[in-house]
Formats: sequence, C-alpha cells, structure tokens
Amino acid sequence: MSRIGKEPVTIPAGVTPTIATDSVTVKGPKGELRVGYEPQYVTIAMEDGALQVSRADDSKEARSRHGLYRNLLQNAVLGVTEGFEKRLEVKGVGYRWAVKGSELEMNLGFSHPVHFAIPKGIEMSHPEKQNNVLIIRGLDKQLVGQVAADIRQYRKPEPYKGKGIRYVGEVIAMKQGKTLKK
Repeated sequence: MSRIGKEPVTIPAGVTPTIATDSVTVKGPKGELRVGYEPQYVTIAMEDGALQVSRADDSKEARSRHGLYRNLLQNAVLGVTEGFEKRLEVKGVGYRWAVKGSELEMNLGFSHPVHFAIPKGIEMSHPEKQNNVLIIRGLDKQLVGQVAADIRQYRKPEPYKGKGIRYVGEVIAMKQGKTLKK
C-alpha cells in the first residue's frame, strides 16, 4: 500500500470538493482548480470530511498512480486555500525586470529587452525596495513552478561571476577563473 496514497486529504473549512466520473473540482476562498484522474486505476470518495484515494486493483499502473493522485488533490486543496509562490532574483550589472500590464519585461544583457507574457492564473510582483526580486504567485503548483523555470531559462546563472536569474536562496557553485602564469 502506498504510504502517501493511503493518507486522506483533509478538507479545511471553506473548501468544497465535487467528485465527477474522471475529475475532482476543488473550490475555495482563492479560486477553483480541477484535478483529472483515471477511474480504471483509482477511485476517489469523500469519507468523514476528507478525500480518500483507493486503488481499483493491485496492478503496477494502479500502484504508481495511487500516491500521485492523492498528492495532486492535496496540492489543489492547498492552492485554493493558501496558494503557491516562487521567488526569483536577478544578479548582474544592468540586469533588471519590470511587470508591465500582462507581461514581464526583462533586461538581461542582450541587445534588446526580453518580453515574457504572464499566463492566466499567475500574478507577479516585486517586494518593497527589492527590484531584483520577482515573486510569482498562483493557485496551481505545477504552473507556478513551470513559469519560474521558463523565466530562469532566459539567463541561467553562470559559474564565474554569478550573473543571471536564480531562485532566492539557490547556491551556485562558483568556479575559479583563469590565472596568469609568472
């Protein structure tokens, strides 16, 4: 039995799950998320104020999806109650970004500014007095992480000077530059 899959997903006050044939819709104070699942492998039921995921049989496919769907449901419940966030920071001379309407404009040392369209369901902002930090917020954990990874791809941190886009708190292994022989 999956250790993760057998744990129930507790439903906090203010959250209402709706179970359909192949999906679960979770509504909460911050919004609504839909989690699809495969009914031939798992069944989802509401028991004692919690969602319970159980396997249809003991096949390899059912076992592999048991914990997956339980965690997807847990992330949906967390998303509609608290939301998810990722923080990115940019380092480098002249490197900066600004949120302008529905797009993010980045100056990353290229000959032109890079424009990134902000997807629906994502909001971006800067903390007070920190223009080098970008906060990405949203309900869907996967979407927040994917947007952060896509932005980071424009200028990954390089190991010699440390310039580029990195997650806040990420440690970059710095390399020593070339030395002159005497």
